[in-house]
Amino acid sequence: MDWGAGFARKVGARLADFVTPTVRLGVTGLARSGKTVFITALVRNLIAGGRLPFFSAMAEGRVTRAYLEPQPDDAVPRFAYEDHLAALAKDPPEWPESTRRISQLRVTVEYESARAWRRALTPGRLHIDIVDYPGEWLIDLPLLDLDFAAWSAASLEQSKAQHRAKTVRPGLAELAALDPDGAADEQVALRGAAEFTRYLEAARSADPALAVPGPGRFLLPGDLEGSPLLTFFPLLPRGAGYVEGSLGAMLERRYESYKTHVVKPFFRNHFAKLDRQIVLIDALSAVNAGSYAVEDLERTLTSILQAFRPGRNSWLWRNVAPRIDRVAFAATKADHLHHADHDRLEAILRHIAIHAIRRAEFAEAEVKVLALSALRATREAEVRSGRDLLPCIVGVPLPGERVGSKVFDGKREAAVFPGDLPAEPELAMPGIKPIELVRFRPPRVQADGAEGQQAAWPHVRLDRAMEFLLGDWLT
Repeated sequence: MDWGAGFARKVGARLADFVTPTVRLGVTGLARSGKTVFITALVRNLIAGGRLPFFSAMAEGRVTRAYLEPQPDDAVPRFAYEDHLAALAKDPPEWPESTRRISQLRVTVEYESARAWRRALTPGRLHIDIVDYPGEWLIDLPLLDLDFAAWSAASLEQSKAQHRAKTVRPGLAELAALDPDGAADEQVALRGAAEFTRYLEAARSADPALAVPGPGRFLLPGDLEGSPLLTFFPLLPRGAGYVEGSLGAMLERRYESYKTHVVKPFFRNHFAKLDRQIVLIDALSAVNAGSYAVEDLERTLTSILQAFRPGRNSWLWRNVAPRIDRVAFAATKADHLHHADHDRLEAILRHIAIHAIRRAEFAEAEVKVLALSALRATREAEVRSGRDLLPCIVGVPLPGERVGSKVFDGKREAAVFPGDLPAEPELAMPGIKPIELVRFRPPRVQADGAEGQQAAWPHVRLDRAMEFLLGDWLT
């Protein structure tokens, strides 16, 4: 009898898994946009509960429980959720390490539908497969529409931009002067690829707010380091094309191999299977850096969205050729501003991403723009300065952070007046009075599994992002 009951339970569990719907949520962003923290906070708020008044399923008490499941895809590394929690629970707490490879995590949510017919016909369970991938991989997707000559021309033109002048090494100009019809030489290819990689790394380190040009795997090579797939550099043809057996022909072949063996499999195996996508953007740093950084960001977002598959999903379409039917653009670091500026930050991001947004909306995908902080590191306060009360943010600046001549040691709280964003987003484009950007320590949080009631994590508008990306699946 016990054996029969156990067998029935196993069969029931298998059937429940078979009929349980799955939504695949892609999370990406450019440098320092907070992808790891966003996923960790989203999962933790689902599992342990949180203050999420705009996430209707949780606010209405319809989520009965949420829990992690075994990794659904054996070929994809697991997102290190527990390690990231442990970093935030340290004393002092530390921000988790940045995304350096693709990873995935499955969260299963058990809930009670708000609709009687759905309670009768559906299992009240949802698998959420969260796919995390580096922004460096995202910037490779536009390469699918560029041949080697077009990519070379665009890369060399970008290197001439005024704001990149300080990152361009003399060796890059020497590469551009090489004879593309010269003999194919492996040592030239190796030296050229190394020089081009140093340029890309310098462009990133000089100003992480900028949208760094690709290829992305030059910055995060992983197990491809030293491979011929990463041994090419931009080289313009002198005529209609590259002479067979020449240096240019060899580099062209490797560029096409890079697209075939690196970019296309990522698009086909991961990116093209997503149902929902959130793109995290450090728009505040771009605005603070100046108009050239804003223009870089706008251009990058527009080119990236050309590789998305936005559109409305029917049941049949979703199972045959899924489309991304909801795309969220999120300006991170909202906790670096007073709450009165959060709507202004959203307006600035919408202005920057307007071309990408219109393309997605034209394809009948739903788009949302919001300012958020998945884990808030500051609180607000008013500080008197003479006769004025200044709206400030208060937190523990990271060691070495600076405001004017003051350098912080990473141990004590400080009140910072960040300044104000313009009411009209167009005014941010030619450059505005810089916002005082200070990086703060994360708040020390309680890791999952600790005894007692789990404390809610502070955030800014994370619940609105969760409602847009997941709310309709839990109605």
